[in-house]
Amino acid sequence: MNTNTLSRLLKNLAVIAGIFSVSALVTVPARANHHGEIKMSTSNKNLVEVAVANDSFDTLVKAVQAAGLADTLANGSYTVFAPTDLAFEQSLPEGALEFLVKPENKNLLRQVLSYHVVKGKVTSNQLSTGNVDTLYGGVAVRVTPQRVIVNNASVTNANIVASNGVIHAVNRVLLPQQLRQQIASQLAMQ
Repeated sequence: MNTNTLSRLLKNLAVIAGIFSVSALVTVPARANHHGEIKMSTSNKNLVEVAVANDSFDTLVKAVQAAGLADTLANGSYTVFAPTDLAFEQSLPEGALEFLVKPENKNLLRQVLSYHVVKGKVTSNQLSTGNVDTLYGGVAVRVTPQRVIVNNASVTNANIVASNGVIHAVNRVLLPQQLRQQIASQLAMQ
């Protein structure tokens, strides 16, 4: 085989390899983490299905089901600041979760969970320092080059993409002062 033929063959192989690389990138949706880096995602699941599939959100999924919010989160376009199981365990007073998931406390649980939900899909690179309206009030967001902070919680895993929104895992349960006081006083009365 002469040098010309070998050179043409290598160029053709390079073109074919490039076509396969580009087509692979085009068919897999991309998402950015909190530093704006691109991660690949193939999820066609809605927010609830993504949370169910993630072992870190078992407590959140149970709470969403107890509050009757699963259908809402499965159908609208939302951003969820999702407390992990560890966040529920470490940031709520003892007995608070058991209290909140009781059927008679469904409205209070809905308020707590709604405080974690923003209407529309907001990726971490779209967040900026300031206030963000949730379905139950507003949260303070601080964006630094290293992390995103929501109230007193850090985003530990940003941009978990779902077909109808995005989840940002946080390391604390977000509670406005009014709800924190209400839960504490009702727990004290038990």
